[in-house]
Amino acid sequence: MTDTLKALSAILTSMLVAVAALGVLNGLPLDTRTRVRDIGVHKALGMTPRQTIAMVLTPVVLTGPVAGVLGVPLGVGLHGWVLPAMGDSVGPRLPGSVVAVYRAAELLPLARGGLLIGVLGALLPAGRAARTRTATALRTEQATGLRPARPAVAA
Repeated sequence: MTDTLKALSAILTSMLVAVAALGVLNGLPLDTRTRVRDIGVHKALGMTPRQTIAMVLTPVVLTGPVAGVLGVPLGVGLHGWVLPAMGDSVGPRLPGSVVAVYRAAELLPLARGGLLIGVLGALLPAGRAARTRTATALRTEQATGLRPARPAVAA
């Protein structure tokens, strides 16, 4: 039974990591698309592809560690609540050694996982933004109507 619970926990953890990466992969292209004018102007002024990638990755690098620091305690607390409930549903009470699996030294790499998931999920949109030609970025802005509204001129 312990092996089954470990396998189930591993599967659930993998699914959570995949959902987190897909969330970043979903949100970042939208953010990049709304900043297409900025990217086009910066490229016109001489921004290199590396600088473009850094510009796209910066929000993720700032929020990833915060997500890791907040997510690890919440995850450990949820683990301490869900795993005993799973064990109780099958019958016998789980021993404390099965429930208390996280040591303090293991929590730091888990907290860094937020940054890793964010950066890995953001590499595809960042690369796409870096490969976009300047003229294409500026034309796309006009075609999608993402330009900021200009004040009406009084007649």
